[in-house]
Amino acid sequence: MIPTDSQYAVLTAMLAPAFFLTATGSLLISASNRLARVVDRLRQLMKEMEQATDEAELQWLDHRVTRQRRRSGLILRANQMLYLSLSFFVATSLMVVLDAFLPSPAGLLPTAFAILGVLGLFASSLLLSRESTIALAILNEEMDRSHTRARVRRTS
Repeated sequence: MIPTDSQYAVLTAMLAPAFFLTATGSLLISASNRLARVVDRLRQLMKEMEQATDEAELQWLDHRVTRQRRRSGLILRANQMLYLSLSFFVATSLMVVLDAFLPSPAGLLPTAFAILGVLGLFASSLLLSRESTIALAILNEEMDRSHTRARVRRTS
């Protein structure tokens, strides 16, 4: 049986990975919701492409689809990095527990897994940041196009 002080030390050591697990889970939910919005937008654009007859409109929609596909790829890679991070943080917790219960300590494995998890969070944050930049650029392009169309209608 592990002494009470050691049990508290193990539980305390598991707190950091638990906080990282929570943060990673929140980011996963957010990224998954973003991906769902991009997929919905892609479906809408595909319907518009099927109905479009003007070549300029088809080119505009094709450009939109290309940009949305870029966004979905970034979000997918971010999700993959987040799932890896989640796995590394779970492994960190398991290594902390094993280190407490087994006669041979895990050595630097808990720290290595934690570092890998944090690096995954960092990489996914960079990917999601890039995706947000593209999303805002798309929105600005669409607003500019709408304003231009409205001005043309007013003058004709």
